[in-house]
Amino acid sequence: MSSPASPQSTGSFFRRRFILAILSSGLFVDIGIWVRNFGVLLYVMDRTHGNPLAISMISLAEFAPIFVFSFIGGAFADRWRPKRTMVWCDLLSGLSIAVILLFVDKGTWQAVFFATFASSILSQFSQPSGMRLFKLHVPDDLMQSGMSLYQTLFAVFMILGPMIGTFVYQRAGILVSVAITGVAFLLSALSLTFLPAERRERRASEPGSLRRDMALGIRYVVRSKVLSALGGCFLAAGFALGLIQPLGIFLVTERLQLPKTDLQWFLAVNGAAMIIGGILSMSMARRTQPHQVLTLGMVVSAITIAVMGLSLHLWLSLLAQFVSGLMMPGIQISINTMILKNTEEPYVGRVNGILNPLFMGGMVMTMSASGLLLQLTSLVTVYVASGVLFVVGTVPMLPLFRRRTGTPVSVGPL
Repeated sequence: MSSPASPQSTGSFFRRRFILAILSSGLFVDIGIWVRNFGVLLYVMDRTHGNPLAISMISLAEFAPIFVFSFIGGAFADRWRPKRTMVWCDLLSGLSIAVILLFVDKGTWQAVFFATFASSILSQFSQPSGMRLFKLHVPDDLMQSGMSLYQTLFAVFMILGPMIGTFVYQRAGILVSVAITGVAFLLSALSLTFLPAERRERRASEPGSLRRDMALGIRYVVRSKVLSALGGCFLAAGFALGLIQPLGIFLVTERLQLPKTDLQWFLAVNGAAMIIGGILSMSMARRTQPHQVLTLGMVVSAITIAVMGLSLHLWLSLLAQFVSGLMMPGIQISINTMILKNTEEPYVGRVNGILNPLFMGGMVMTMSASGLLLQLTSLVTVYVASGVLFVVGTVPMLPLFRRRTGTPVSVGPL
């Protein structure tokens, strides 16, 4: 326990120690994920000569565990001690890579799919545990700043990640790419050992069945006006992004009449804007309310997406892409901040496990229909429809402007 003589200095020390440890872990995980993702993508393209089915299996291996394990992982993350959970998840990810290396080395190249699949499963336990640690170690008034810092690191790798992953694979091949991924996860686990020591917290429910814990989590979200509003926002945003996710290449080739390789400039502009947006979010975190930033970000995203669909000019399309990327960190930071500020620590994992599949489910549903909608209508129609869905996503947030957020609900026994 900290000395009562200097609680403020001790608290500052532990907050600084937490931020450094969690950012170091995030740095290594980002390196591992991007090297793995591009290594696997390029390797599968080489082995299958660009077979669309094989390439689509990469996305299936990455996103399918979110539906199957997100809620279950969140429930277990609430039961287990978060620091220990994160360390073990990274250790198991690193060790699973060693097994995959053996299979690939023996010629069973399909094992690379398992590298993505296993890591995605473990992240469904690790990610909500990380959110719990933020709740435990970061005060509410610093929550938005901490999330901004973490989101900025993610944005940096939106630009650097593809270059690093491509460079490693082209220079050293798949075995080195997978090996670097394994080492990166092990270094992340080592970084997490420097997190502040855990203390046992009182659970929101007595030890019981997993089904009971999951039922309590659903009840908790339903009874919270803020979390229910976020659920509606998540679903609408998932529908909106899913509509346009596969169609970016057609903006370049059909609307702007440019070669498909010019798509890279849109991605670079988006990544650069996300870095700037993350820095701006950090500087404004103490002066803005997260629900205000989220609503503004959704409205601006609606406008920029519609402009991208309507534009026939490269400069206007790039400007809309930049503004859209500028708002994205604010949206993501606001969502995480609202979850943490309005959720009691024992429920953080389950709340994440409920809300994230809403977003992913909505996105996958409209992704599967976007190609058909494009054939039946037009690119402009699909992009404008996406913008309208973003506006719809702001509707559940409007009541929050008439109340003060930040007080978690308390759920009694079922």
